[in-house]
Amino acid sequence: MTGLAAMAVNPGIRTHAGQGAQADFGIFDIRLIDVDGQRLLVGHRPGDRKRPPLLMFNGIGGNIELLAPLAEALSRRELIIFDVPGVGGSPMLNFPYRMSTIAKLGEKVLAHFNHPRADVFGISWGGGVAQEFARLHPDCCRRLILCATATGMLMVPAAPSVLWKMATPRRYMNKRYARDIAGDIYGGEFRGNPDLADKVHQNLRWQSPLGYYLQVVAGAGWTSVHWLHRLSQPTLIMAGEDDPLVPLANAKLMHFLIPNSVLQVFDCGHLFLLTRTQEAARAIDTFLNRPEPVGEN
Repeated sequence: MTGLAAMAVNPGIRTHAGQGAQADFGIFDIRLIDVDGQRLLVGHRPGDRKRPPLLMFNGIGGNIELLAPLAEALSRRELIIFDVPGVGGSPMLNFPYRMSTIAKLGEKVLAHFNHPRADVFGISWGGGVAQEFARLHPDCCRRLILCATATGMLMVPAAPSVLWKMATPRRYMNKRYARDIAGDIYGGEFRGNPDLADKVHQNLRWQSPLGYYLQVVAGAGWTSVHWLHRLSQPTLIMAGEDDPLVPLANAKLMHFLIPNSVLQVFDCGHLFLLTRTQEAARAIDTFLNRPEPVGEN
């Protein structure tokens, strides 16, 4: 297992997971693994081994289960996702980390499942990690999917009022507050339907504010704007037309910078994967199932 050992799921981390070495939580089998001394909670859905798996990086504060609705809508390809340290069920790191740290952990998680290569998906904060993965491990990344994300520090920013609401994890800790601000930060259908915020909370597994702030620190000063033009992977960029958090101009900028990219815009906001799940899943499946040009495989 290339230095990674599977461990029993800690019932203190997932009280619904039970005592076994592996727990089935909806679409994902969930287990704790050890990656060079760092424990990670990993979600895995077996699939067609003839196709590369899809390695998924979540948004800030996001745990494995938040992407379960999308996972259920995707075709039966193998899916791999993990909670970053300090989020969901993965214990905290003892030191601050960078985006590259999580990208390198992703490569080791792939090795745990005996995969030398994968398609890579990232949403929002996780989209930055996905970009970093494609840069650091180009031979491990066949195709790249970037959802509701941007180029980091050098981007078209959200309005100050939106950034202020995102500066703390209060929306994860207070369900009523999450409903009050959902339209302001997520846009789209959340503007007129705060009940959608409850759909986010129903799959939320909150751990601690420190884990959230470590993710904020990881992205501080990071940018991909000066090297995106060197990415060679075919890339699908997906964005919401009404995204207060990551304005659409950022997706257009990435589309301009990444040579082999396509852009798909949804008539929704930041969380179009939740409000346009079936449409988004079809776009991802279509992109990943495209015939491979000579030299890609």
